[in-house]
Amino acid sequence: MKQTKNKKFNWEKIIGLWVFVSFIIPIIYLIFKIIYIKVTGISATRSIADYVLILAQCILGVVAMNLPTWISKKTNILVPSFMYMTYIIFLYCAIFLGEVRSFYYTVPNWDTILHTFSGAMLGALGFSIINILNNEEKLHMNLTPLFVAVFAFCFSVTLGSLWEIYEFSFDGILGINMQKFATVEGTELVGRQALTDTMKDIIVDCIGAAVMSIVGYLQLKYKSGTFNKILIKIKK
Repeated sequence: MKQTKNKKFNWEKIIGLWVFVSFIIPIIYLIFKIIYIKVTGISATRSIADYVLILAQCILGVVAMNLPTWISKKTNILVPSFMYMTYIIFLYCAIFLGEVRSFYYTVPNWDTILHTFSGAMLGALGFSIINILNNEEKLHMNLTPLFVAVFAFCFSVTLGSLWEIYEFSFDGILGINMQKFATVEGTELVGRQALTDTMKDIIVDCIGAAVMSIVGYLQLKYKSGTFNKILIKIKK
């Protein structure tokens, strides 16, 4: 049993280190790239605004991947290894592969896949929050599986909508194209075409959240302990 635990810990550490390095190297490169462009005035394949956005996302990626560990150390919250590994792999796919390696532009439906997956992850987070409250003795709550499932769905969709607001806001502030309202050549889309990417993201967020909510509902209703293994818990 001891050897199994050590092996599991090592895999978590190796993947975490890999993702961390995948963010740090682009951060160093992007800082020098932005300075070089500003000093020399030489144009690049992307605009400075694009480089600044990628730099900011890589920095936030470093912060985000260490956030669960920091929360666990400072509070009684326990993040299961499976959920943490899934979380940092998602960050790697979204930030390093998606932005740094341009998978959003070169791999068909990469953004759609990640949004579907994030909807499910946020649904699990919603389940975790309400499950913690439901098991808190001081609150005396006894919520039904249906209510918990609906809360998890609404929680996930709300955060997904806030992300779309973030993309819309920074597209306007930095003059970038996260919501894909323009073609790669810079031609702005109009009407329904301009809304397609945003609405597709919201729809797949809902699908991912719905799948997780249904699975969670069935697990809670029939009292299966499998689902609880991926939920954030309070240390006892």
